[in-house]
Amino acid sequence: MTKHSGSSMHRVPSTGAVEHGYPSGHLGHLTEHEEQALVDFKTLVEEKGLYKPGNPPSHDDPTLLRYLRARKWVPEDAYTQFSETEKFRSANQIDVLYDTIDIDSFEESRKLYPRFTGRRDKRGIPIYVFQIRHLDSHAVAKYEKSTETTYSRAKTDGKTPPKLLRLFALYENLTRFVQPLSSECTDRPHPDTPITLSTNIVDISHVSLRMFWNLKAHMQAASQLATAHYPETLDRIFIIGAPMFFSTVWGWIKRWFDPVTVSKIFILQEHDVLPVLTTFMHMKDIPKNYGGELEWDFFDEPAWDDEIKRICQWENGYTTFPPGPLYWRPIDDGKRLECVAVGSKDGKDRNERVCTITRAHPPKSTADTLVSTTVSQTDEATEGEETSVTPSAEKPILNGEVPTERIAALSVAEGN
Repeated sequence: MTKHSGSSMHRVPSTGAVEHGYPSGHLGHLTEHEEQALVDFKTLVEEKGLYKPGNPPSHDDPTLLRYLRARKWVPEDAYTQFSETEKFRSANQIDVLYDTIDIDSFEESRKLYPRFTGRRDKRGIPIYVFQIRHLDSHAVAKYEKSTETTYSRAKTDGKTPPKLLRLFALYENLTRFVQPLSSECTDRPHPDTPITLSTNIVDISHVSLRMFWNLKAHMQAASQLATAHYPETLDRIFIIGAPMFFSTVWGWIKRWFDPVTVSKIFILQEHDVLPVLTTFMHMKDIPKNYGGELEWDFFDEPAWDDEIKRICQWENGYTTFPPGPLYWRPIDDGKRLECVAVGSKDGKDRNERVCTITRAHPPKSTADTLVSTTVSQTDEATEGEETSVTPSAEKPILNGEVPTERIAALSVAEGN
């Protein structure tokens, strides 16, 4: 972030690890080099037996593009990460996990990780909130103990901790339910471009130094999982409510995370919170706890926005989305999507249609109709630009440094 001469402009850059903003790097907005990289990547993964073209293909283009963006458009590097993810998904039967996970277990897991507010930012990206204060050692230990019991019919590799597999179910919900739903909303820039990001508000108010340390393993696991197997699904993380000691401990806290994740973190002072958030979100979509107008608290169910309500055509007695895992799949040659509620309750599988959506931008051919298990990422609302806000006259700290007197809006893209 920079301070412009003669003004007090904070600049909030585009996604830290991405050189150009939304929608570059996505279908319909690829350079010749990127288009060729996609062709080469498809050829490579098909030769390796990990991709099958067809009607529909085994993986859609937005999924493949996520790995290419994560690996700077080098097909060989993208293949390495893609193949590791495919091996992991197969060894732990991630599709079976999501289809058969106990609904109550799924809902308990949601309490320990970011929760979807039901709202989207100005670019159409879903807004998640993560409140840390309730994650004391007792709550985390109780949760980890509960994950030791059988909660799905998926067979595992025996090496991945059960708590991480539950976290996989939450990422599946992001990529298979929330992001496809957001993609069908047309009240946004580039409505024909898939939404595959999330914007996150992380509230660390009332968190002690001991709590931060005790949460080290919990936070590291979530970050490593996303980086390894769900690349390019995170846009920005706005940290708010930082206690006075946070500037002292940030130097070692940031080492818990990979540099790409760190580059997307912005630490906001109290008086900067609303000016920065309103740069990316409408007041009606910001929870009241953070200065906005939305009646929503951390443990609440999503407060679905008007556009989401408009596009959903409810069926089977449903008037809103039920608890538990959900996903979208194409019907009517891709012209519509149906939302399916899955998971299990008291050992009985659930498989019910909740609603349908008439697609605003249906695929041109059935080869493109697959709603993928993991969808691609979108970036900034304007290509290659940075967004300016004017929260305070104080010069922000750059590249991993943290102010010692008080914490300013911060990007830490380097200095790791």
